[in-house]
Amino acid sequence: MKKQFLSLVMAVAFMVTITACNSTKTESASQDSAMMDSTAMMDSTSMTSEGGVEVGGAMMVPSKNIVENAVGSSDHTTLVAAVQAAGLVETLSGTGPFTVFAPTNAAFAKIPKATLDNLLKPEMKADLTKVLTYHVVPGAVMAADLKDGQEITTVQGQKLKVIVKDGKVSVGGATVTIADVVSSNGVTHVIDGVLMPK
Repeated sequence: MKKQFLSLVMAVAFMVTITACNSTKTESASQDSAMMDSTAMMDSTSMTSEGGVEVGGAMMVPSKNIVENAVGSSDHTTLVAAVQAAGLVETLSGTGPFTVFAPTNAAFAKIPKATLDNLLKPEMKADLTKVLTYHVVPGAVMAADLKDGQEITTVQGQKLKVIVKDGKVSVGGATVTIADVVSSNGVTHVIDGVLMPK
């Protein structure tokens, strides 16, 4: 009888031990799974929490440079083509910082087609470069830094006049439609006109 009782106690103890081990394994597995889920969630959150501004159907993010962000915008294909034609991709991908006033395709469409086509010819590269660098200011200038009546000197050398009225900012006669698009090497302001140096 003692032997049977001892065997029964040992069997119960064995069963309890196995059950405890299994529940610990299950808990551990579910904790691991939860940790993996939260890590995956953190990864996807950190990817989306970078923040940015949507321009032309693409998210402009601070981890990309000005050119990388512009290439994603369906509203800036003409500007990107012009920057490539002028050989300014490397410059605008550099450390900067730069402030770029970026005309949309609609802004370029306001220029007579013959004038635009002429500017994009290889032999007109110097003139195209002047036009494009007239849209670039050294340093990272946020919209809040722009004051009414202020004149800012462009990379091209001439100045752009700033007008701030009713909360809207215009530069050189073009209105800023999307402000403060931050990139790794500066800031872009989308504008509704092409700025032509005098």
